[in-house]
Amino acid sequence: MWPAPVAEWQASAVDAVPGLRLRPATADDAALILRFIIELAVYEKEPDAVVTDQAGIADSLFGPGASARALIAELDGEPVGYAVWFANYSTWLGRNGLYLEDLYVTPAMRGRGVGKAILRHLAQLAVASGCGRMEWSVLDWNTPAIAFYESVGARPQSEWTVFRLTGDALGTFASSR
Repeated sequence: MWPAPVAEWQASAVDAVPGLRLRPATADDAALILRFIIELAVYEKEPDAVVTDQAGIADSLFGPGASARALIAELDGEPVGYAVWFANYSTWLGRNGLYLEDLYVTPAMRGRGVGKAILRHLAQLAVASGCGRMEWSVLDWNTPAIAFYESVGARPQSEWTVFRLTGDALGTFASSR
């Protein structure tokens, strides 16, 4: 669904940040992506919540049937961030959307426009793919991220509450009658 060959990625997303390159992640990036996931989990005060490993990342993002996509942000050739996204669907719009699962920039590189370039690039992918919207979740205490998202025109959806079934609760409910 995503028209994302490297040659077609729009340069305007990275023009504002000299030396920035956004590239599609590959299976060879699984260890790097896992490192970024762990760094993000530490920042979000959930370091023990990461239960996957390098093989799990490689399989889920790059194996047969993978539905999520990832990109790596490099500044002057060094990896400084990543994003993971997938298609969702709006019955009201009758169109796919882009759901941003993770957007992460290393602490030393924040404030340089890398996150904004990633977000703009994904917005360009969403528009090019005919998506009706782009969505993501942010922790309510993460005021720097909230301010950043609001600065690009995103608005919180306070009337919706996210529910989640996971682990034992998911298994118990799935096997109930």
